[in-house]
Amino acid sequence: MAVLTILHYPDARLKRVSTPVEVFDAGLKVFVTDLLDTVDAAPGCVGLAAPQVNYFQRIVIVDVSSRKGITHHGRMILINPEILDTTGSMVGREGCLSVPDFTGNVQRAEHILLRAQDTQGDTVEYDCEGYEARAIQHELDHLNGLLFLDRLVSRKHDLFPRKVYKK
Repeated sequence: MAVLTILHYPDARLKRVSTPVEVFDAGLKVFVTDLLDTVDAAPGCVGLAAPQVNYFQRIVIVDVSSRKGITHHGRMILINPEILDTTGSMVGREGCLSVPDFTGNVQRAEHILLRAQDTQGDTVEYDCEGYEARAIQHELDHLNGLLFLDRLVSRKHDLFPRKVYKK
């Protein structure tokens, strides 16, 4: 078990494109466990991509189940994920562990059909909508060297300082 260090913007490594996972072995399972530990250690975290922890293979974790009243598939470990189809469009606020000081409005598909592999290399498909679809698209952007900052509706009007809440 290890909590990995998260890269922060403007670290140039966040712009690097990740390569597909080709070997599904014990080393992959150890890394995925460490990635899960890192998600669990970050309050409010709903997703994390391998490039955010300086590991440039196509692996993401998405789990929006802590959000009440939304449709979700629980904790998803997505290896070599690809979006097969999208429908609809919505603008919503996004934040990111790699951009800790800001949130912003981003336009995303409202519904996605997703294909990925699990830690065994088996193919899985998910039909996702709403907040879960947004979180998946956000994390997949990391695999392509993109941050939500690259997709802001307007840099002038849709980037906001993150609120800091007192305990």
